[in-house]
Amino acid sequence: MKPPPVRRILMVLAIVLLLLVLMVSLARAQGAVASASPAATGVRVTDDRGRIVVLAQAPQRIVSLLPSLTETICALDQCHRLVGVDRYSNYPASVQKLPKVGGGLDPNIEAIVALRPDVVVMSVSSRAGERLEALGVKVVTLEPKTHADVQRVLGTMARLLGQPDDAARKVWRVIDAAVSAAAQSLAPEARNTRVYFEVSRGPYGAGESSFIGETLTRLGVKNIVPASLGPFPRLNPEFVVRANPDLIMMGNRSMQNMVPYPGWDTIKAVREQRLCVYGPDDSDTVVRPGPRMAEAARLMAQCINDKMARKPQAANSPATRP
Repeated sequence: MKPPPVRRILMVLAIVLLLLVLMVSLARAQGAVASASPAATGVRVTDDRGRIVVLAQAPQRIVSLLPSLTETICALDQCHRLVGVDRYSNYPASVQKLPKVGGGLDPNIEAIVALRPDVVVMSVSSRAGERLEALGVKVVTLEPKTHADVQRVLGTMARLLGQPDDAARKVWRVIDAAVSAAAQSLAPEARNTRVYFEVSRGPYGAGESSFIGETLTRLGVKNIVPASLGPFPRLNPEFVVRANPDLIMMGNRSMQNMVPYPGWDTIKAVREQRLCVYGPDDSDTVVRPGPRMAEAARLMAQCINDKMARKPQAANSPATRP
């Protein structure tokens, strides 16, 4: 028995009304998800001063006053957001065309403000942060010194840029895998080589607790500068003489005019010419705690192998003749 026409009409209307209610509920749920997204609620990060920095939305105009942070932004595929950099930021090549606003420690405040940045990223050691904040400029300070710091800064920068956490994890996985590959490339006889790494004239050495020291440890060599002296201590040249390293690495900028330190002619590495003096480009790579640590590990492993691994004897050398 079929229901009367009026009853059928009421049933259809009820179904239509139910569908409308479901559609409205779905739309509200989607709106709630959208409003919870970083783009709608802004971004919130804690910098290395321990300060919480909140922005209404992910910054689109960024000034970077630290080369490693410049490279980190670009490694996250957000180079296009940079509108100005410090005088030392030179990688990737595209940033060389950007306005230069001085050094990280002595930036041109007026030039930075004129660029109308949404945020300025800089090192903790820079004293420009308070001056910029007094002018209403948002500042985020980040200063990686160890491998863990580099991984953490990648995550913080990704959040600042409104990028998914996986973007930072992908970059770190590449770095970590490359350092492991560099370690595996080291010749057995080159392992446990005692190394001194000079980061700048002074001498300032890379200690075991620095990101450079951690890379050396992962490569399987011994650092003559113990962690107890700090990440990058200023050393007495006599300290290196007494330690008598097998191998010395240093940047070209560190050895201005190649002026020798007193007594260094007695060091084993110097006597046997086991020195790797990096040129400007490679020096930038090995002394910056950022995405290029992968390439830095390869360069250091190559140096150790070149200077410490046994070279195969030529087929016609006296030692191989019958």
